[in-house]
Amino acid sequence: MFILGKLLILLLNPVLWITCILLFALFTKNIRRKKKAYRTAIVLLLFFSNPFIIDKLTVAYQAKKYSLRQGESYSAGILLGGFSGFNEGDSQIYFGENADRFIQAAQLYRTGHIGKIIIAAGSGEAFKKTAFREADFAYGQLQNLCIPAEDLFPDRNSRNTLENALNAKKIIDSLRLPPPYLLITSAIHMPRATAVFRKTGLDVKPYPAAFSVVPNTRITPEIIIPSTKALQNWSNLIKEAVGNFLYRIMGRG
Repeated sequence: MFILGKLLILLLNPVLWITCILLFALFTKNIRRKKKAYRTAIVLLLFFSNPFIIDKLTVAYQAKKYSLRQGESYSAGILLGGFSGFNEGDSQIYFGENADRFIQAAQLYRTGHIGKIIIAAGSGEAFKKTAFREADFAYGQLQNLCIPAEDLFPDRNSRNTLENALNAKKIIDSLRLPPPYLLITSAIHMPRATAVFRKTGLDVKPYPAAFSVVPNTRITPEIIIPSTKALQNWSNLIKEAVGNFLYRIMGRG
């Protein structure tokens, strides 16, 4: 199921759809089909690259920003991986575009809002073996920020959201930490993650981070200019929406 999920993600990409249509138009010998395919590709490209449409849909789907009250605290925060990765080019580890997850978790601990950090971040690689485990990296980086090791609990084996939830529950049960727990992940991923974690029996409070799109009421010329970021945001939204749906029909979310 893990590998099938990775393959499905590859297919849920509007750029791939448009590319396939263009290749069909390029190689078909039927003039009528060729023209129709080119028109379809252009329409799809204009639609999926429009930032106004995807921004509105993303804001509607993703979790809303949550601000903790003074004195509001939780026994643990559950930090989901996906904020760093190993680069084979120079054998270095880099923070990625979702690094705000890591930043927020560290800040929540330092300000006393969470007492412990469970790092649910193994390897998401499906097609190649790698020694890199994101939880190990985050474990070291959080200690560099003067967070004591005894308050950090890395889960280096989980590969997807379901395994994140199952392994986090094992850690929480072993520590006998009282609920609820603060769940820290990207805003676009939060609806699916919250449903899965609650399905496993964990009482979690969503704390979204790494907002790819923020609410904006201003009307500017940029909303009609095609954007490559819009294409990426479509891919992210489709992946999350379809993943959420699949987890639900499998009884996991």
